[in-house]
Amino acid sequence: MALKPTIYKVDLQIVDLNRNVYPSVKLTLALHPSELPERMMVRLLAYALNYHEDLEFCKGLSAADEADLWQVAPTQEIMEWIEVGQVSPDRLRKAVSRAANIKLYAYGSESEIWWQRFSEDFARLSKVEIYRFKYEEIKVLIPWVDRSIDLSVTISGNDLMLNSGDNHHTLSVSQYL
Repeated sequence: MALKPTIYKVDLQIVDLNRNVYPSVKLTLALHPSELPERMMVRLLAYALNYHEDLEFCKGLSAADEADLWQVAPTQEIMEWIEVGQVSPDRLRKAVSRAANIKLYAYGSESEIWWQRFSEDFARLSKVEIYRFKYEEIKVLIPWVDRSIDLSVTISGNDLMLNSGDNHHTLSVSQYL
């Protein structure tokens, strides 16, 4: 019998000073049985950084032919393809032929090694932007994961100021490519 995902409810308030976007959204996130909580939190941060009313979470780990998040236009054209983690250049190469823009948010204790190994391959891909979260900053968010999450994200420059109840944390995202 296959394990089922764990469902999380999120009340997300976004204050994006870079884009003058200020939505409050209610989300349902599924944590795949093989997914770690920090990956789910990075997906949530990627959502906040790229908020658009048509941006949605996809099947992610459950479907090899879907992004972690994507924005699909009414014409069914994929406008944004967003991945999380240390994906292979081949995975993004497939996305290049399907989407107008591709973004990857890398994180992890070995993301620098991953980047050194694949940076030249990624540089040859068009329409691809690659960002990095420091793993030390992301792992602080693990205790914040609860079945019901109330999160406020303020984005200014490359900094994200996070608030959830009594928890406060600032982290940054840097661009590789």
